[in-house]
Amino acid sequence: MVIPCYNEEPVLEQTASVLSEKLRYLSTRRQISAKSFILLIDDGSKDRTWKIASNLHTADPEMFHAVKFSHNRGHQNAVYAGLMESLRRGCDAAISMDADLQDDPSAIDGMVESYRAGNEIVYGVRNNRDTDTAFKRLTAESFYKLMTWMGADTIPDHADFRLMSNTAIRALSQYSEANLFLRGIVPSLGFKSDKVFYKRGIRAAGESKYPLSKMISFALEGITSFSVKPLHMITTTGFLSVIVGFIMLIYTIVSICTGHAIAGWGSMMFSIWILGGLILVSLGIVGEYIGRIYIETKHRPRYIIEEEI
Repeated sequence: MVIPCYNEEPVLEQTASVLSEKLRYLSTRRQISAKSFILLIDDGSKDRTWKIASNLHTADPEMFHAVKFSHNRGHQNAVYAGLMESLRRGCDAAISMDADLQDDPSAIDGMVESYRAGNEIVYGVRNNRDTDTAFKRLTAESFYKLMTWMGADTIPDHADFRLMSNTAIRALSQYSEANLFLRGIVPSLGFKSDKVFYKRGIRAAGESKYPLSKMISFALEGITSFSVKPLHMITTTGFLSVIVGFIMLIYTIVSICTGHAIAGWGSMMFSIWILGGLILVSLGIVGEYIGRIYIETKHRPRYIIEEEI
């Protein structure tokens, strides 16, 4: 199990207890190997997360392994690092799951069963949003609809709670882009997959690591990583602006010829503001893509491991 952790001091011990009990239960039933383990990825936490991870390893070195980043590199990189570590250590499969216990651990049973039935990827999909605010539900639904419209192959109501086989993880390792969006990359792998539905709960402790600003940034990451439609929209908008400009020119000429010409200060200012806004938005969208190209060309490492236990 791959568990990305960022400032999870309030909940990590509880999470470790619940998940270790789950793995032992599945091992007793011979659904998974007795060598199965939990891999904690400390994404540059500033609290006692790494200390707790170290203590867990000391208490049960077979069950708990841990990797510490030298700096915070983001949730997606932490999940990716854990999956690559599972591949390096020869695991048959890995389940990624957040440390806050909002994802229901009982769904792991269904994931393992589906994997044993031959599925290479099993998605954990929430079947309700009762714990979300109205705003969160609206933005989440809008995000998935937008991603589908943009052409990205995402799984609605699925975050990063999933099982991936060794084969699927090996295929994922061939993706070298710096701007990771696993929710779009994993479905694009194309392996036989399945879904396990579960009820998402509230955080066991601590605070959400995805405030509105990070949610917006994550959405932009997904859109610019998987779609060029925004660039096509800019071109279309440019042509529409040119057409409107010609219409305004014809209107002005007709007004002069019929003697109904007005100073036109209002219409002029309206046109300037509209066109100015379109230009700035267009430059911003193009800039997002150029910025990502800039980052990709550097070929910098996604993360640096400072310590491993």
